[in-house]
Amino acid sequence: MELKRVIVKPSDKDRFELMQDYEFYLPCLNAKIEKGFKSNGANIPRLFWSIYPPNKPEYLSAVVIHDFLCEKAKTREDYRLADLALREAMKALNCNGFKVFVFYHSCNAYHSVKCWLKKVLGL
Repeated sequence: MELKRVIVKPSDKDRFELMQDYEFYLPCLNAKIEKGFKSNGANIPRLFWSIYPPNKPEYLSAVVIHDFLCEKAKTREDYRLADLALREAMKALNCNGFKVFVFYHSCNAYHSVKCWLKKVLGL
């Protein structure tokens, strides 16, 4: 499976805007992201930016897909799908296995805690 790359331009301080519609086809999901969608790249703590820059072209397309799906997510299942799409997109972009593992499990753990807190606190 091959995944084409997104075409983006800098938008705001730390954001990128999609310059054209972006269609992607993954085993878990096929979708289209409309031109103009904005992403801040990967939400990686600044401490790790020297290892994993938030807007590295190697995985930026996967991150844009993930941001798009997370923006629409309302349930834990929606976030699971977004995290799975991130993992599949990173694999399709030939990111190394360790990097895929770190990104997928970091996002999945964050979303698990976020959804649990939302449920417990009734937010």
